[in-house]
Amino acid sequence: MKNTKASRVVTVIIIFVMIIVAALIFFTYRNRIVLSGVGGQAPEARSAPGAPPPGGSGQGGGQGGPGRNATAVRVAPVSRGTIEKYLVVNGDVIMRTQVSIFPTVGGKLTEIRLQPGDTVWKGQIVAMVDPSRPGEVYSQSPVVSTITGTILQAPLNPGDTVSAQTSLYLVGDPGSLAVETFIPERFATVIRRGLEAQAVFEAMSGESFSATVDEVSPILDPASRTLKIQLRFNHQDPRIKGGMFVTLSLVTESAVDIPVIPREAVINTYGSWIVFVVDQNNRAERREITLGLENETFVEVASGADLGETVVIAGQNFLTDKDPVRIID
Repeated sequence: MKNTKASRVVTVIIIFVMIIVAALIFFTYRNRIVLSGVGGQAPEARSAPGAPPPGGSGQGGGQGGPGRNATAVRVAPVSRGTIEKYLVVNGDVIMRTQVSIFPTVGGKLTEIRLQPGDTVWKGQIVAMVDPSRPGEVYSQSPVVSTITGTILQAPLNPGDTVSAQTSLYLVGDPGSLAVETFIPERFATVIRRGLEAQAVFEAMSGESFSATVDEVSPILDPASRTLKIQLRFNHQDPRIKGGMFVTLSLVTESAVDIPVIPREAVINTYGSWIVFVVDQNNRAERREITLGLENETFVEVASGADLGETVVIAGQNFLTDKDPVRIID
């Protein structure tokens, strides 16, 4: 009997709690409806003092849609600039002028006065040769340099027998340093004398040296299908040595004072190039453009966008024509 009474008490308490919860839910929901009808918007949708009204973007208006629907984008103007199209190749520093020094007579080499790396002057005595033979004694004959430069090779030693055709030294002219490289066949038609290039060396990181093409082979190498060219340095630098490895950025085409935009602004769609131009109402207008000269950073706008117009350079992949945008830095 006692258990039955206890069960009834528990049941009554549960029902009472459920009624209270239901009443709280009902009154909360009714208050929201009343407030929404009186104020025209839910409390959480009301604007804070000084904030732009709902339905505006805060970017100057005129978009006709809620600001939260505007796509955040970065932009850049169509401006005048210079575009250089270049080819990157590797090469080696060579000395164009290399001269061998020979004795005037044959005999025994008695003296070597210079070693590789030494500087030699034209007319300087660089070695001595004794032309004496068994039973005959002659005065030693000096060997004179015929060029001013740097000793590249000195392969012989005192005591060696030489003739008038034996090279005692190989002398190079540091002023004749050049870069030799080989251009792939597909670029051979754009290579000509006078093209400018920038040379970069691993030994001098962060620096570049200007050079100019001044020798172009008239034929391609039939084995490698490459075109040999040589470039002279516009300014000699004593740090540049023969045999150094060099990376060249060879300018093959250039255009000055043309309308350009950053390359990332352009989208390729089914074979057409398009950009999004932002109008005065902060809407993105889809434009098809024609490209001119281009490189890895900029492209020339031949038609489709005018100087001074603003194009989207980031965020355009989420845009369609006439979409509202919000410009960010």
